Amino acid sequence: MTGEGYKALDEELKRLKSVERPAVIAAISEARSHGDLSENAEYHAAKERQGWIEGRIAEIEDKISRAQIIDVSKLSGDQVKFGATVTVLDEDTEESARYQVVGEHEADVKKGRLSLTSPLARGMIGKSAGDVFEVITPAGVKAYEVIKVEWI
Repeated sequence: MTGEGYKALDEELKRLKSVERPAVIAAISEARSHGDLSENAEYHAAKERQGWIEGRIAEIEDKISRAQIIDVSKLSGDQVKFGATVTVLDEDTEESARYQVVGEHEADVKKGRLSLTSPLARGMIGKSAGDVFEVITPAGVKAYEVIKVEWI
């Protein structure tokens, strides 16, 4: 994962442990004070939220413990690989787009961050500027041309 992705996970973990977990514990205590737990919707909702928070904490801790942080600024080359920022041209629409190839949990297409496992990223891995590649989409096969590979 990128350093930026690691930082985002670490911040989420700290927020979950220092803000969300204490808040849900307080909500459970408050709901318990209302009496019969079998028909207490507030209690059941708080317990469900607690389960989600604890599951997310475990998931993030697992990702962080197995993470390999890659400093993208130290990478170089003319081929697309993890961390590269790639400008591609849709051969059908003549529209260009710019994406950075990142780890799965960092992906956000709206921010131009493609998961390494996405069909578009898999299609462009190993390509250089000027190369054309095809991706199978629900609408059929689409062709793209790699315009530029950058390391920023």
